[in-house]
Amino acid sequence: MHPRDPRAPFLVLADYEQRSLAHVAGLPEQLDAPGLWRGVAYRVGSHRLASGFNEVVEILPLPALTHVPGALPWLLGVANIRGSLLPVVDLKQFLEGERTVLHERQRVLVVRQPGGDVAITIDELYGQRSFIEAQGIDASALTEGRYAHFVDRAYRMNDQDWGVFSLERLARTPEFRQAAA
Repeated sequence: MHPRDPRAPFLVLADYEQRSLAHVAGLPEQLDAPGLWRGVAYRVGSHRLASGFNEVVEILPLPALTHVPGALPWLLGVANIRGSLLPVVDLKQFLEGERTVLHERQRVLVVRQPGGDVAITIDELYGQRSFIEAQGIDASALTEGRYAHFVDRAYRMNDQDWGVFSLERLARTPEFRQAAA
C-alpha cells in the first residue's frame, strides 16, 4: 500500500477491524499468571490480613453508630448506610477479646452474610494485594487463637506475612451470625 493511495486510510481501518475481530479476549482469570491470588489487604491488631474481592461488598469510613442495648461487647452498634441498617462489629474484639481504638480514619469492610450485610472494623486499609504460589508459607504461625478458624493459608511478601482471612467463614460462624443479625 502506497502512502498516496486514496484507499490508504480505509485499508488501515479495515486492517484494524480484521485484527480486532480475530482477537479473542480471555477472562481475567485466564489472563493472570497461574496461581495468582488477589484481594483486599488490611490490618486487624498486629495481624496483616487479606480477603478475596468477592467477599468484600464495599469499604467505607466508620459510619455514625447507634448503640444496641444488651448487645455483645464486640457489636459496636448499628449504622444507617444508604437507608439500610447494618450491624457494625469490632473484628479485633471478636477475634482477640481486645477492643479496637476507634479513630477518624477508621474503615469498615461491608461483608455479605445470610439475612443481610454486616460491617466489620479494620485497623488499617492497605488496598489491593496480589500474591503468587511461590510466596506461600505455612499459615500456622499466623493462626493463634480464633484466627485459626478463619486463616488457612498465608503468603510472605517483602518480609511481611499476610494471612488470607475468610470473611465468608466469619459470616457463617453461628456466634457471629446470631449477634450480627
